[in-house]
Amino acid sequence: MKLIVGLGNPGSEYEKTRHNIGFLVVDKIASDLNVSLTETKFNGIFYKSRDFIIAKPLTYMNKSGEFVTAISSYYNINKDDIIVIYDDMDLEFGKISIKQKGSSGGHNGMRDIIEKLGTEEIKRLKMGIGRDGNAINYVLGKFSIADFELIQKSIKIAAEAIVSFIYNDIRFVMNKYNGNL
Repeated sequence: MKLIVGLGNPGSEYEKTRHNIGFLVVDKIASDLNVSLTETKFNGIFYKSRDFIIAKPLTYMNKSGEFVTAISSYYNINKDDIIVIYDDMDLEFGKISIKQKGSSGGHNGMRDIIEKLGTEEIKRLKMGIGRDGNAINYVLGKFSIADFELIQKSIKIAAEAIVSFIYNDIRFVMNKYNGNL
């Protein structure tokens, strides 16, 4: 079983912020698969099928590891079958990068997941949001209307890549989708 986790912060004040792009990708995946995240457990919401779970932690970003650890343990999901979707300021706006492992790169949500799971070998799909000025204000800022329209294409491609991951090896997905946009 695959576990797909999009990172973000709960609450309406964080909707459509750069830091919540993981949530936006999960919403797109759910929409494309015509499913709803209605299960609530482990301080998160998710949809579970026989083959995969699509999830959003409802903890704040820096506590994402608590949710990922709890849900993966409960459903006995191998760490190799987990993929995390999150924003990356060091990646050009709109770019997608899929990796099999690595450090947190300064991302607090990913740092907590790595710490709680005890490994850097966690698959991830990073969404480029670019960088501008104060990091905290930037990531917690909302997309401009123009930027939100542009990022929709990246969200669509990221959702396609994740759906492909459900049924394919990560190397296939990386070869097909890395560097898009």
